[in-house]
Amino acid sequence: MPLYEYITADPEKGCRICKKGFEIRRPVSRPPMETCPLCRNPVKKLVSRGVSSPSITKPLSVSDAKKAGFTVLEKRDEGTYEKL
Repeated sequence: MPLYEYITADPEKGCRICKKGFEIRRPVSRPPMETCPLCRNPVKKLVSRGVSSPSITKPLSVSDAKKAGFTVLEKRDEGTYEKL
């Protein structure tokens, strides 16, 4: 399920949660939220700032790739690969 961000539509109103903004996991099939779940004031959906992806601190070695279940191939000639 994707993670959505919401913030209050009117900064003068709203509870302490929706004034700062909140994140919620919801199925893609459900429509966007229109009100805060706590105070019922109108909220608007924010555009996400980034994508959550794992960071790799070092390049994967051949043995690491094999342990992870990948097939490692090395190019030998033009159009010919050999399995390591």
